[in-house]
Amino acid sequence: MNLESVKKYLEKRQGDTSSLVDELPPRFLEPLVLNALRVDLVEPGRVLCSMKIPPRLLNSGNSLHGGATATMVDVVGSAAIPTLGHMSGRTGVSVEINVTYLDAAYADEEIEIEAKTLRVGKAVAVVSVEFRKKKTGKIFAQGRHTKYLPAISKM
Repeated sequence: MNLESVKKYLEKRQGDTSSLVDELPPRFLEPLVLNALRVDLVEPGRVLCSMKIPPRLLNSGNSLHGGATATMVDVVGSAAIPTLGHMSGRTGVSVEINVTYLDAAYADEEIEIEAKTLRVGKAVAVVSVEFRKKKTGKIFAQGRHTKYLPAISKM
């Protein structure tokens, strides 16, 4: 692949969508990804969610987009932190997010997203997030999220 084709790939547009993109509200990504999410269980150190994959979250191969998966690692993983009593009101800032994609999941497929806290300390929290196909229980993606936690005021 030559350098010009890389540039064309990154700048590809389907028609002129710049005005549409510029009109998107701030912080639109989380609602776009999470709108179909259902919270099934919240308990200390664990959050279990499910969703039917909507077509808007598909990639060009018609499977769940990796960016949508990474967003759910971020948001669902962050939701598990306060279940262990971290009470700052904020769940910190991301230090690291990684996702291992093991299989594909497709539109209208029912999936489960399970976040488990591995550690919630004074300054750092680590959460593991598994994505399973609800019908078979097969893991199709696994993520880990490390967050720096804000200091809790003692005043």
